[in-house]
Amino acid sequence: MTADTAIAGGTIVGPDGVRPGTLVLRDGRIAGIAEPDDPVTAAETIDARGLHVLPGAIDIHCHIRAPAFPERATVRSETAACAAGGVTTVFEMPITDPCCNTPAQVAMRRDHFARHAHVDFALYAAPRALTEAAFDALAEAGVVALKIFTTPAPPGRHREFDGLAWPDAADQRRVLELAARTGLPVVVHAEHPQLLARAATEAETLDRARAATHEAARPALAEALAVAQLLTLNIDAGAKLHIAHVTSAATLDVLRRFAGSSDVSAETCPHYLRHTRADVDRVGVCGKINPPVRGEADRQALWEALADGTIAHVTTDHAAFAAAEKAAHEGDFLAAPPGHPGLEVLLPTMLDGVAEGRLTLAEAVRLVAGAAADRFALDEKGRLVPGAQADIVLVDLAGRTEIDAARMMTAARDVARLSHGISLGGRIARTLVAGRTVWDGRLRGEAGLGRFVRPHRMQERTP
Repeated sequence: MTADTAIAGGTIVGPDGVRPGTLVLRDGRIAGIAEPDDPVTAAETIDARGLHVLPGAIDIHCHIRAPAFPERATVRSETAACAAGGVTTVFEMPITDPCCNTPAQVAMRRDHFARHAHVDFALYAAPRALTEAAFDALAEAGVVALKIFTTPAPPGRHREFDGLAWPDAADQRRVLELAARTGLPVVVHAEHPQLLARAATEAETLDRARAATHEAARPALAEALAVAQLLTLNIDAGAKLHIAHVTSAATLDVLRRFAGSSDVSAETCPHYLRHTRADVDRVGVCGKINPPVRGEADRQALWEALADGTIAHVTTDHAAFAAAEKAAHEGDFLAAPPGHPGLEVLLPTMLDGVAEGRLTLAEAVRLVAGAAADRFALDEKGRLVPGAQADIVLVDLAGRTEIDAARMMTAARDVARLSHGISLGGRIARTLVAGRTVWDGRLRGEAGLGRFVRPHRMQERTP
């Protein structure tokens, strides 16, 4: 067998199991998997002895916001963080200025990302107009999914949320019905607006410097009720509904009660799996995230939901802010901007779960790669099989990931305080996108090599 690149000596984590072998790459794709002793002639051979060979992670929930807000981050900085974190495809959310809500905005962002990305990318859009023509146009533009909030636009951010904020249940039902026609998933930030409004008023009387006050302003009940409403609406609407960033045991109970009622999936994030409100109190407003990081019982419930399949995806909800933006509201959880960087801890968090015995390696790979490829129709990604794009991560399960703020690639390294100083089992040794090394302890290759990815079905190919 001949190849451009052979990844030899490692243990391959494929859909049919974990076994030693040589991964054979040609023209940016996986040409085949050879037995360890089979002869392979390659222009480049990567020594993977002692390493496990995984499909690259797919982060289905990320906020880079480019080309707006360059003081926070850029496509170059955040896709460099993707490469360092083993994320080979990143889904960019539509919150930017202006909101990504038309085919023209999709095209503008696609072209901007294509000039600067180190990894592949897909784009979400917001459904600004609830018409068949508008939804069909967004699907034709190549978006990977649609995104909405069940809450009103935050004050002063209407341009960023134009088409995203649909607090009325009748509008939510229309979004689901129209999305079902296109086949695109609808990803929803689900919190009940009336409960949030009442809770926010009551939280004004509490100590604004405490993480518990932020949680009181966005209670778990608001998340659970919004999810229950969406799941009820979707029984008739029939959309591919996806619930973003689940945080609470209450919401997990709702998801289990509605299991099988419609086509529904859900995600959680590393910050909810690793941290509690005590950690947020420790780091201050840099740890403010919407919905909030909650208590230990919720954290354990989320791990249990990964184990039993209630949650099938782990993603970052990465959100970069300038340090000055967070610092301006230090001591005020109600006023501070919400969000935390996560691109460099997504896969390491899953590897740490493997090290702790919470997950098998195959389960971890499914949560950050295979399930995303299936749910969002990216059949050329998410698994190590002949014909798939050669998006690959080499990991050392015996190593450790030590998060040092000074060495993080994200531009928001100074506000990534929940991650500063943590130690995780497992280490990313190398990241490849379409067969090219983009990370091996340092950033490799040029910006602009990442490709725009749209939903598709993989053609049958002969290895």
